[in-house]
Amino acid sequence: MEFFDIRDVRTESLTILLENGSVEKPKFERFHGKGFRVFKNGWGYYSGLVDDSEGIKLAERNIIRADTEGIDATSFSGKYEFMQKENVDDVSVEEKIQLLREIEKELKDSFIVNTRVGYIENKRRFHYRNSSGEEVEYFVPRVGVSIQAVAKDGSLQFLSKRLFRVGGFEVLTDEVFEMAIELREKLKDLVNALPPPSGRMPVLMDPSLGGVFIHEAFGHAVEADHLLKGASILKKTGIRVGPEELYVYDDPLMPEFGFFPYDDEGYKAEKKTIIESGVFKEFLHSRETAYRMNGRAGNARSQGVMEPIVRMSNTYIAEGSYSLDELLEEVKNGVYLIGSRGGETNPATGYFQFNAQYGYLIVNGEIRNMVRDVSLSGNTLEILKGIKIGKGVKFDSGFCGKSGQLVPVSDGAPPTVVTALVGGS
Repeated sequence: MEFFDIRDVRTESLTILLENGSVEKPKFERFHGKGFRVFKNGWGYYSGLVDDSEGIKLAERNIIRADTEGIDATSFSGKYEFMQKENVDDVSVEEKIQLLREIEKELKDSFIVNTRVGYIENKRRFHYRNSSGEEVEYFVPRVGVSIQAVAKDGSLQFLSKRLFRVGGFEVLTDEVFEMAIELREKLKDLVNALPPPSGRMPVLMDPSLGGVFIHEAFGHAVEADHLLKGASILKKTGIRVGPEELYVYDDPLMPEFGFFPYDDEGYKAEKKTIIESGVFKEFLHSRETAYRMNGRAGNARSQGVMEPIVRMSNTYIAEGSYSLDELLEEVKNGVYLIGSRGGETNPATGYFQFNAQYGYLIVNGEIRNMVRDVSLSGNTLEILKGIKIGKGVKFDSGFCGKSGQLVPVSDGAPPTVVTALVGGS
């Protein structure tokens, strides 16, 4: 079969950083790029600001033969604009800097030795057409604030929080000040917190850490390109991976940071059920992997006009039935871990290791002393089998890296209980 597509992407972004009261020069960036692909039993790719016919010819010269004989060539047409209630262009840079200064005020205290507050905005205009003559285009704005602080007393400790969302300046509500206050108060306790216990034990994960777990430890394994490269612990759908109560979704249509109305192959976005009643239901796909595995395309994304690859969007564990008190009773004696400060995963083996921002001991079903420098690790499929799921899903957002490309994503979960190996980080 023969197929071509053309992407025309324009972005405008602004980054402002306030560190210890000093503002770095605001960074404005504009990008305009075009990406051309041709499929003839293999892909050819070219990017550059040339006219469409020339771009297609140049892409065709770069075709590399592949095993696949076709792709999902389903086509869509449509336009979409995510409406801003308060347009970021109507808010001056000075007002944005003032917001950062007001947030920074909430971080000030005698034990705080360093503060960093950042502002980001990004506006993406995307236009796509293919050899079927179908066209899609959209406009999506994203805005966010990141807050970091370092404290020194009994020990040197670092905490961070961020609020990144799709939309205009209206998304930066009073929640950003509440985040700064909470961060300061937690740091006050964290500098004198205890080292964590070690060993295999029950762990209550807060929504932030639970979201990172499902995105990093499980989500990357359901990206179909990993499976086709032999780099996924998941070999087929229809296998039980967790209890009946476990549901996991990837939904690009949620108004979270990973939102998109069409993917970067012009495929209409739709919610995907990854796990249903504890059973693994479907991989995430591009046009090529969908054809090869008889799946549903719609999860191909790219940074700028780089080659689209299979990516997540807004990935989350759905709400369960346990109250927080019931989850604490399930743990009985263990740890309550909160937030994430990085780690590592291997989708081919299922091994993961995450560092929490901080935690608490749980003794006889009650939350006790704070602990610091704590990590958890284990095997994804083994841990999912015994997961217990609470109420109240919350999302965290950021940028996910894969194959040298960063894309905006959100991940979420309610409070969850698992059994994992706990230790110092």
